[in-house]
Amino acid sequence: MDGSDTRERILEAAYACVARWGLSKTSVEDVANEADLSRSTLYRYFPGGRDELIGAVVGWEHDRFFTRLYEAVRDATSLEEVMERGLTFAHRSIAEHEVLQRVLLTEPELLLPQLTVKNEGTVRLVAGFLTPYLERHPPAVGIAVDEAAEFLARMVLSYIAAPGRWDLDDPDQVARLVRAELLGGIVPPTG
Repeated sequence: MDGSDTRERILEAAYACVARWGLSKTSVEDVANEADLSRSTLYRYFPGGRDELIGAVVGWEHDRFFTRLYEAVRDATSLEEVMERGLTFAHRSIAEHEVLQRVLLTEPELLLPQLTVKNEGTVRLVAGFLTPYLERHPPAVGIAVDEAAEFLARMVLSYIAAPGRWDLDDPDQVARLVRAELLGGIVPPTG
């Protein structure tokens, strides 16, 4: 087994422990036992101990989420379609993510700082993904593509976390949200 396989095994074990016991009750010892590895092996991969390991497992699950999100939207042909599919997928995935929902309910003070650390990277990731669509269908005069991409990324992430009056399970409402509130005034309508 090479180093990346061992690291993945540790992350999977840590995720399983968090799912079982929560963030605060998951120990390095629990993860080592779950991964069937020694604590010294675990510390070789995560010398910062528990805090580094928890940060890594949150980052690992964050990356897995965005990989699935990319798969859900990659063949979209328009910015509107990317945003509609992305909002719907992200909302459903987060609502159905049992571990995330449990930790948000029982230990939000432990998870939210981890997510905040990832926030700027997430904004850049989403903005970078939206940029080619904005280049093909440019924003209104006076709005730079990079500024529009960052604004849309921040708004999409905001609506995923707190949809307000919008029902993100309803495709018609998602389409109205995207066209009227998110893209309205930034990108001229297509077709």
